[in-house]
Amino acid sequence: MRITHPPRLGALALVLLSLLTAIPALALIVSTGGEAEAHGTPMKPGSRTFLCWQDGLTDTGEIKPVNPACRAAQQVSGTTPFYNWFSVLRSDGAGRTRGFVPDGELCSGGNPNFTGFDTPRGDWPLTHLTSGATIDFSYNAWAAHPGWFRVYVTKDGFDPTRALTWDAVEDQPFLTVDHPPLNGSPGTVEANYSWTGKLPDGKSGRHVIYMVWQRSDSQETFYSCSDVVFDGGNGEVTGIHEPGNPTEPVPGTCAATRRTTGTWSGGYQSEVTVTNTGDVPMLGWMVDWTLPSGQKVDSLWNGAPTYTGQSVMVHNAGWNGSLAPGQSTTFGYVVTGDGGDATASLPCRVG
Repeated sequence: MRITHPPRLGALALVLLSLLTAIPALALIVSTGGEAEAHGTPMKPGSRTFLCWQDGLTDTGEIKPVNPACRAAQQVSGTTPFYNWFSVLRSDGAGRTRGFVPDGELCSGGNPNFTGFDTPRGDWPLTHLTSGATIDFSYNAWAAHPGWFRVYVTKDGFDPTRALTWDAVEDQPFLTVDHPPLNGSPGTVEANYSWTGKLPDGKSGRHVIYMVWQRSDSQETFYSCSDVVFDGGNGEVTGIHEPGNPTEPVPGTCAATRRTTGTWSGGYQSEVTVTNTGDVPMLGWMVDWTLPSGQKVDSLWNGAPTYTGQSVMVHNAGWNGSLAPGQSTTFGYVVTGDGGDATASLPCRVG
């Protein structure tokens, strides 16, 4: 892992907050190795989507926000973004910020599924911090991909009741993190990246910590807003409901089945059907498998693939990730090499 610190603001701000009783304690151990992974959102300091998901989670797994700002986000965008709190992304982002993400849409990254989280108001769930403190930061890792983090903070005088624009954000990130280590197993709330660093000096009052996570193997880029107040706090979270159910829910489930649609000497074609098998809507999916030695994917359609040796991971395309419970979509691919598809069922994860 390599962390660079712009000389103007010093090292990274890393936040330690108290986790809710609904979510088991997360590991915050800083390791010395590991592969960075994408699909996720800040947990410390918690992003709007993550804390609103926690705020709205009921004992039955339904989403019924208590926080007024989270309720307002639900009225605009529905409950689907709450179940998909880790998916505030742009598949065409390529790490772009100013001039790409429009003013007033920074918290959604310009992704229309999360428009409700752009609403300017002063009652979002809030993390209390101390300016200049050295603390821990944790970012959920939901699916595997390498990448970088760039962490910004708003300028002095920031007003949370006004639309967040690029003019309100410091020009340079106060921290850049290069492929940080992974703790835990991807596809869970516990999976996270954690490191330590120093918050910017001289900050007081309300601010937003804005993070951009850019994959290094594709254009997919993630955006997030974490509402904070520099008031001498140590990561406490206020303005959030703590549900009584100690069981950690998984935000949706999916299944993937594969069938061979054609074969020939030295190759074959297959189709994979992805189905939302859960009882909540989802905004994205990913399927992975390992090709036998000597095989290679020649072409793939209706999905966004990543290849690492014989390992293949396919994310949804920009238009077929949103699936209601029971709804399905398909992608296909052509392989060169001897042999065929040996497994009809493939691992599938929401994200």
